[in-house]
Amino acid sequence: MMQISRSWSRRPARYGRWRHLLAVLPLVGALTLLAGCGMFRDDPKPHDVGPVSTMPSGTSTHTLVIDGQERGFRLYLPANLARSTAVPLVVMLHGALGTGSQAETAYGWNAMADREGFVVAYPDGLSRSWAVSPDCCGPPARDGVDDVAFIQQLVSTVADQLPVDRARVYATGISNGGMLAYRLACDTKLFAAIGPVAATQLGPCSSPAPTSVIHIHGKADQTVPFDGGPGKRDNDGTGRNPVKIDGPPIPDLLGQWRKTDGCDAPVTTASGLVSTSTATCPGGRAVELVTVDDAGHQWPGAAGPRPEAQRLLGLDPPATALDATETIWRFFDTHARTGG
Repeated sequence: MMQISRSWSRRPARYGRWRHLLAVLPLVGALTLLAGCGMFRDDPKPHDVGPVSTMPSGTSTHTLVIDGQERGFRLYLPANLARSTAVPLVVMLHGALGTGSQAETAYGWNAMADREGFVVAYPDGLSRSWAVSPDCCGPPARDGVDDVAFIQQLVSTVADQLPVDRARVYATGISNGGMLAYRLACDTKLFAAIGPVAATQLGPCSSPAPTSVIHIHGKADQTVPFDGGPGKRDNDGTGRNPVKIDGPPIPDLLGQWRKTDGCDAPVTTASGLVSTSTATCPGGRAVELVTVDDAGHQWPGAAGPRPEAQRLLGLDPPATALDATETIWRFFDTHARTGG
C-alpha cells in the first residue's frame, strides 16, 4: 500500500549544531562519509497540501509508505518549468550520513534544474544510508530494506503526477548513493543513464539492461579506492552497521558496462588533472569514466565540508578541477533511454 503526503519549503535547511554532529560520530566509523557533510537537521513531518500536479514551484517534502515504512523525499520544481511539456527527472541520492535536504543544498542540482528545466527528487535513506548489497550499507543492509522498491515507487509517483518524460529519467549519487545508482541500473529498466560519483558497484548484477553510465572518481579516494578493494571505512560487513566496500577496480567496472552496452573501444582525453574515457555504444548510449588526479572521496565542484568538519571527521578538502554536476547533466541531457 502506498500513501503520499507533502509540505512546502522555500529555504534550504541550515547546518545542524555540533552537538548533533558529535552524537552521530559513532556511525562515522562504520559508514562511508558524504562529501559536503555538516547539515544534519531533519525536516518537520510533511503534511498533505493537495495533488502534486498543482504544486507551486520550489521544494516540497513528501512521504510514501513502502512495506509498511514511511519513506521521505524532497522534490524540486523550477519556477520556469514547462508544465505542459514532458521534462526530465533526476533522482539525486545522498551519501551515507547524508539526507535529501543535505544533498539538495550541497551539490547544485536545483540551480541546474532552474537553468535547464527539469525536476529533481532527493530521497532519504533510512538511518541516513542505503542498502545496496547484503553487507552494505548500515542498518538498511542489516535489516534487508528494499531501497530499489522505494526509488521505483518514487519515480512512478512523480511521473504519474507531473509531466515527466519517462525516457529521460536519471539517477545520480555520491558514495553509498552512487552505489544505489548502480543497484538501480542492475535491477530495473527505469533509468536512461546513471551518474555515480566516488562510488562502486556491489552485489550481484547478472543481467542488467543496457544503460548509459557516467562515473566520476577521484584517484586519491581512500574510502572507495579507485583501484578496487576495501576502503578505509570497510568493516567486512560486520556488526550493527555493516559496511563491506570491496568493489572491482573502477576501470574494470566501467569495462563491464561497456560489455553490457556493446560499446566500441573507449577514447581517452586529458585536460589538466581531469581525464575522460568515453565509449560510444549502440542505441545512442555511452559509457564514460571521468577521473580527477588529486581528488579524494568527494563531489568535485561542491563547496565541501567546513574546515572544522574536515579536521574532526578526517574528510578530504574540496576538489575544484571539475564541476561534477555540470558534467553529469551534460551527459544525461544527451542520453535518453531508447528501446524497450
